[in-house]
Amino acid sequence: MQHRIVVLGAGYSGAIAAGRLARRLRREDVALTLVNAEPDFVERVRLHQLATGQELRPRPFAEMFAGTGVELRLGRVTGIDVERKTVTVAATDGTDGTDGTEELAYDSLVYALGSGWTDHGVPGVAEHADELASRAGALRLRARLAGLTAGQPVLVVGGGLTGVEAATEIVEARPDLDVALAARAGLGDWLSPKGARHLRKVFGRLGITVHEHTDVTGVAAGHVSTAAGTRLPAAVTVWTTGFAVHPLARDTGLEVTDDGQIVVDGTMRSVSHPDVYAVGDAAMAMGDGGSPLRMSCATGVPMAWQAADALAARLTGGKLPKTSLRYFNQCVSLGRRDGLIQYVTADDRAVSAALTGRPAALYKEVVCRGAAWGVAHPTLAVPSRRRPVARQDVAAARDLPVEEPA
Repeated sequence: MQHRIVVLGAGYSGAIAAGRLARRLRREDVALTLVNAEPDFVERVRLHQLATGQELRPRPFAEMFAGTGVELRLGRVTGIDVERKTVTVAATDGTDGTDGTEELAYDSLVYALGSGWTDHGVPGVAEHADELASRAGALRLRARLAGLTAGQPVLVVGGGLTGVEAATEIVEARPDLDVALAARAGLGDWLSPKGARHLRKVFGRLGITVHEHTDVTGVAAGHVSTAAGTRLPAAVTVWTTGFAVHPLARDTGLEVTDDGQIVVDGTMRSVSHPDVYAVGDAAMAMGDGGSPLRMSCATGVPMAWQAADALAARLTGGKLPKTSLRYFNQCVSLGRRDGLIQYVTADDRAVSAALTGRPAALYKEVVCRGAAWGVAHPTLAVPSRRRPVARQDVAAARDLPVEEPA
């Protein structure tokens, strides 16, 4: 009797979790299925590059997981029944059945459906703004930017990491455009003084206009409106004001936060349903010092490690991981030739130290390549032996007990 593990979503968190589980467990003991809507891995941290015309290396899942024992199902998750332990999937590969859907049963579920963009209820965003949270969105923005003529205005709304990276990438690729950024707070106010000075220096060098302490209240064709009653010109508006989790979790019966994130313990297991693990943007986990972890690749990857190791340990009778999840730095690309590495405390507060300029750009590139390598080589990233699943755990798979980390 095989223990059925279904992983939903193959972003950084889901793909790494699936690969790590394949490395930890033996194929004869576990049936491991990975469900994703697209056949290729999306390097989300590079979507601002894709939007400005750069070509990204294709990373097909069929090649990544060939020979690993991970079965890839292409489809969109439309429902989860946590009582019956089933997942409903609408196939996207053209080989579905008569109704285009199938039901997958699981003994353990890893929920990694991630997040997408959100308009925060601001009028006109959905109709007139572009997003960078998906490959489709980046490609649409790419086409719109390519259609602009010299001197036309591009406005990036959102002063966080995504907005900063998007603005600098766009103006570096198209210096003939009039690029501006609107931020609710001050530019780089989360950085150390050194980091903030460098960010302002780069924005000044690139000629990016910054509208600080500006709350955008509406988006229209050709401009945005602000709370101060002003209009900012925008032939293209790029909306980067944060992410919203996939809405599916709210309807499952799992305990979720007000924002829809699944509440998990230190091993990334649902506090309400012990056969469900959640990782990445979809989960609300606490980091070092008791602070909630933010949505990011830096968070999602170690969460995937933690979940996979914990699930494998519970199935094999091994030792549960005790590693606390913490931060070390924030990596920001400022175009292709400049960057900023802001060192932070374990709970993500900026310290005085920061790496800037070309060395920081190279550092960020190494981080991005390392993350992609970990996904592309899912069973090579963990140097550990496969362990047999305890027979009693398989027999009791439908009634896993709740226990605290050892």
